[in-house]
Amino acid sequence: MIIMGIDPGSRKTGYGIISLDGNHCCCLDYGAIRPPDLDFPERLRLIHQGLQELLARHLPQSVVVEQIFHHANVQSALILGQTRGVVILAAAQAGVSIAEYSALQIKKAVVGYGKADKSQVQLMVGKLLNLKEKPQPLDASDALAMALCHAFSEARYQHSPRHAGFLR
Repeated sequence: MIIMGIDPGSRKTGYGIISLDGNHCCCLDYGAIRPPDLDFPERLRLIHQGLQELLARHLPQSVVVEQIFHHANVQSALILGQTRGVVILAAAQAGVSIAEYSALQIKKAVVGYGKADKSQVQLMVGKLLNLKEKPQPLDASDALAMALCHAFSEARYQHSPRHAGFLR
């Protein structure tokens, strides 16, 4: 199974793509889509275009995004919501299922502590995926963490008694 995590941002959208084979995860690609400093609608178009290219190249079965959280700055929340909408649209257009997890769930799955900071997440992502160096930028390591969270959830489901046919 190929899983793509996406950390939306209007200036930098992080992505991380992993494969899950049984209980083994492997990093396929990560990075960030960085549209030039253009007007907002044009940046959204370029993010959408970049995501379409990544989705076509890697053909993931799932796209993972972080659930919306309470944001103190209304303007920032609106921009994030619109960018997140572009991510969901690109995945839906590609026919890819969309999974959402809270920041707490992602951090707890990857670090074991729901209030971990970004550097702790980055360090654990690198260790869990056996990367030679910490994934950069932080948006990409966050996206890889989202993909790992979903992979762990899928692996638990695949090995659950209910899924194995014991409890029907």
